[in-house]
Amino acid sequence: MTVLYKLYPVFALVLASSFHALTLASPIGRAVRGASQDETHNVRPDIPSDDVTPLSPSEVAYFEPYTWYASAGQCKPNATMTWDCGLNCDANPTFIPVKTGGDGAVTQFWFVGYDPTLKEVIVSHQGTDGSEIIPILTDLDIKLRPLDEDLFPRIDQSILVHDGFASTQARSAPGVLSAVQETLETYQADQVTVVGVSLGAAIALLDSVYLPLHLPNSTRVRAIVYGLPRVGNQEFADYVDAHSDITPVTHISRNLDPVPSLPLLSLGYHQPQGEIHVTATDMWLLCPGQDNPSPECAAGAVNLTHWSGPDHSGPFDGVHIQCDM
Repeated sequence: MTVLYKLYPVFALVLASSFHALTLASPIGRAVRGASQDETHNVRPDIPSDDVTPLSPSEVAYFEPYTWYASAGQCKPNATMTWDCGLNCDANPTFIPVKTGGDGAVTQFWFVGYDPTLKEVIVSHQGTDGSEIIPILTDLDIKLRPLDEDLFPRIDQSILVHDGFASTQARSAPGVLSAVQETLETYQADQVTVVGVSLGAAIALLDSVYLPLHLPNSTRVRAIVYGLPRVGNQEFADYVDAHSDITPVTHISRNLDPVPSLPLLSLGYHQPQGEIHVTATDMWLLCPGQDNPSPECAAGAVNLTHWSGPDHSGPFDGVHIQCDM
């Protein structure tokens, strides 16, 4: 069994150590030496922290099938292609798999299929497997770069994204697009939901930008992701937000998970809007804006010395995201 959270205390510590080594004169260096509360908490003081509102039990329950789909994405393609992956598959028993891919190392596992109960196409991406070196290196390849013009035509070159995340998304993108097109046609569907956790959440977010550029305008695409790291710069976050009416993004964080606060704001990274934060007492809170600084939201709850790796995999309404086979 791959337990995702085993990697992320290392991930967070390596990033923090690397930032400290880069320069003590930077905003990160000031955080290490003794910064203001806003710097240490890695938040944007220009965003109001009020208006954090709880979700109702029925609103929380709405996400359950997508949480299980994200969890199933951690399983090997032979298991998801036959839809025989234990509890993760049993939770959505009507799902019809169409295509799977990835090797779990160079390219993360993925699957595409149709849910006749939800009446939508599901795309799921695997998160980081801590036993594989390449996904770890992918996470740590944090330089910003433009999106590939062939995959993302008509996207302004001022929009910059995490090099490692973009590279691994590019490897799965053609296969995912082909599978989505086939599934949409076969089942006469018009809704696509992309899910993932961790690195898989980053790939899913990029897919939510990529797929609408290649699908009919009548197709609705959205992302529901868990433990989403920051994927791109301010222009990227603003682009995602500008398209939220037609391509909504919901990113769900838990308690003191450090990953949604990485890479740091001072490196030019920003989260889009759409955060739901799950507290230690399992309250689900809607956090408006980008990188909401409220202590009830991810950016305000976590800092370089106050975080918890095990929170990365959940639980999310009782579901721990992992392949438990």
